[in-house]
This record gives sequence, structure tokens and C-alpha cells, in this order.
Amino acid sequence: QVWHEILTWFRMSCTPPDHDASLLNWWQASKQRTPKPIRKGLTSIALLTPWMIWKLCDDYVFEGAQPSVSNLIAKIKDEAALWARAGASRIRDSLPQTWDVH
Repeated sequence: QVWHEILTWFRMSCTPPDHDASLLNWWQASKQRTPKPIRKGLTSIALLTPWMIWKLCDDYVFEGAQPSVSNLIAKIKDEAALWARAGASRIRDSLPQTWDVH
């Protein structure tokens, strides 16, 4: 659910990773099927999403936070906006135009 929503939000046409493939195998296959101008955006998403999942797990284990898919998705979107503002142009190009990072 998280991957599907994030990929849709970033306007990526690739399918989300499934439970049978490793994240690396999914990324390599998806990168080949993704148009060249947005491959770097896909790479950024492939790094950002697991990083944010890792941070959620840390918050759960060390801070006693309650895991929430909707909160995770919101945090991924917020972090993507920060990356875009910091100069990650490929993420900025993939973000919806309604986000004030352009």
C-alpha cells in the first residue's frame, strides 16, 4: 500500500515491489522500464521510501510511537518536498505541481 501510493503520487508508472523480489531486483527492473528522463527520480524514491520506513521503525522501537501507514506516507511526502527544496531536481520534477517546491 505504501509503495503503490508513493509511486502514484510521484507519477511513476512502474509497479510497486512485491514480497517475492528484493528491493534491489525491483529497482533494477523498474529502472529499465522507466523512461530515461525520470529514472533519477525513481532512484531517489527507491532510497527515500525505505529510509523513511527505517525511521518509522526506529520511532516505534525507541520512542514508543504508534506505527501508522497514513503517517508514514505523509512523512515520505514531506521529506520528498524537503529534498526537492534542497536541490533534488529529479524529485522536484516528479512531485505534483500543486506542491510548492517548484
